[in-house]
Amino acid sequence: MIKTKIHFVDIIYWLAIIGADIFVYIILGFLQMDYDDTYDSSKGEYWSLASMNTTQLMFYCALQLWNIINVIGLIFIGRKIYKRIKYGT
Repeated sequence: MIKTKIHFVDIIYWLAIIGADIFVYIILGFLQMDYDDTYDSSKGEYWSLASMNTTQLMFYCALQLWNIINVIGLIFIGRKIYKRIKYGT
């Protein structure tokens, strides 16, 4: 089994990526708070796309896109960890 060294710079790098990811989630969450404030039940069910205006729909789609990017990133990281454990490279 090959031991890999963990460098301080690598830890800082990954913490910065995680921090930026959380920051994007916070910003998108704040931008979606407008929907709660202006929800009108006559336009449709709560959180239905028909009850959102254009900007709210854009922020909702941005959040869903960010979720997809995060899932793809987690799959990529998991694959790298799996290869490193299985093949020792």
